[in-house]
Amino acid sequence: MSSHAAAPNVRPDPDPELQDIADYVWSHRIESREAYDTARNCLMDTLGTGFLALAFPECTKHLGPIVPGTVVPNGARVPGTSHVLDPVKAAFDIGAMVRWLDFNDTWLAAEWGHPSDNLGGILAVADWVSRRNLAAGKPPLLVRDVLTAMIQAHEIQGCLALENAFNRVGLDHVVLVKVASTAVVSKLLGATRDQIVDAVSQAWVDGQSLRTYRHAPNTGSRKSWAAGDATSRAVRLALMTLRGEMGLPSVLSAPKWGFYDVLFRGEKFRFQRPYGSYVMENVLFKISFPAEFHAQTAVECAMKLHPLVKGRIEEIARVEIRTQEPGVRIISKDGPLHNPADRDHCIQYMVAVPLIHGLLTAECYEDGFAADPRIDALRARTQVSEEPRFTRDYYDPDKRSIGNSVQVFFQDGTATEKISVDYPIGHRRRRKEGIPLLERKFRDALATRFPRRQAEAILALCLDQAQLEATPVHELVDRMVL
Repeated sequence: MSSHAAAPNVRPDPDPELQDIADYVWSHRIESREAYDTARNCLMDTLGTGFLALAFPECTKHLGPIVPGTVVPNGARVPGTSHVLDPVKAAFDIGAMVRWLDFNDTWLAAEWGHPSDNLGGILAVADWVSRRNLAAGKPPLLVRDVLTAMIQAHEIQGCLALENAFNRVGLDHVVLVKVASTAVVSKLLGATRDQIVDAVSQAWVDGQSLRTYRHAPNTGSRKSWAAGDATSRAVRLALMTLRGEMGLPSVLSAPKWGFYDVLFRGEKFRFQRPYGSYVMENVLFKISFPAEFHAQTAVECAMKLHPLVKGRIEEIARVEIRTQEPGVRIISKDGPLHNPADRDHCIQYMVAVPLIHGLLTAECYEDGFAADPRIDALRARTQVSEEPRFTRDYYDPDKRSIGNSVQVFFQDGTATEKISVDYPIGHRRRRKEGIPLLERKFRDALATRFPRRQAEAILALCLDQAQLEATPVHELVDRMVL
């Protein structure tokens, strides 16, 4: 017979990583005006990206109540639609809209991700709480509360991503959306500090998504709604916790059964900096191109080369792309591309299209556009390799560049100059250049969904920092429904 010592059943204090997140959300005061101004721009950009996605039936088929005809009193509205939903499904719908076109903001570090994915849960909960409060004779939440939650969600997701590569263990970055959203929506719902700890523990113990839907041969449309799923799950976990569901204090550190031992190769999370407002201040906006962010500057290079090569596409011998190591690992693809989700994560495709056509829009990933035989022919003649300087500057916290270079070689032995771009238009170092384009992107997105006067009123409000922050959340949302 064999015998085993009984495991000690002493319930420990919550893991410090849980407590740090809860303390930050519960009591940290955001003082940075830059963070709030950037959050306002982020709100515009995120909503506008969602409005653009509503033109695509593959996105809209996922929206609306799970059971047709469901009526939710004081329910959350889904901007750009007429849907009135419970906050869990509304969070999914907003999150799916935001992510569908791969056109919202980005954070790049050891882990990648799109912190504005958290707006799904934040806006749905803030709208629902505001309407519920009004019905009970209580004051609604203000848009400033939404901006604060956005700053905090960006910070939680981004700081966890700085030193911890979830992709290296096969997990998708939407785990960080779930964790960050759970923390901030719990606060919006009125949770105590200890309830935030408990809710965040539930997010870590939850089932986590595999990255396989982002990579060949399984790349598919799930990557476009995965973040909506994560932020909506966060709302569900927060609501359960507020009803008294207990937390799991050592969910990360428990020997054998905790997150670290089961899913993170026994390694503890590493942190580069305490939670503040760094991530929102340094977030990367996708302003010009709906493309995976490691390729943004490569597309910019290709756009500059288009006038030089557009009449000589058949004469091209090869295209050389030099990129960062993550760009090689994540988005360099040979062989057939099966759907739009496959194409917008292929750097060869994202360079070939602007070289040939002088543009890259969401429509360029659709099957009809991709049928142009010149695109795959040029992909086959494209070589992708790492440029060590781009990799070093990518990880440098003072630079955070996302560099690429593109050069075209012709069959007659001539070549274009090598075009290099270190910082994309959405980078903090190019804010002065980028924000007017971001505002135009939002204006154009509004025009796809709303009558002119309604669109003008939404834009005017969103451009006024003080007025927007003082606006009740439900009033902002009511301006954006059909």
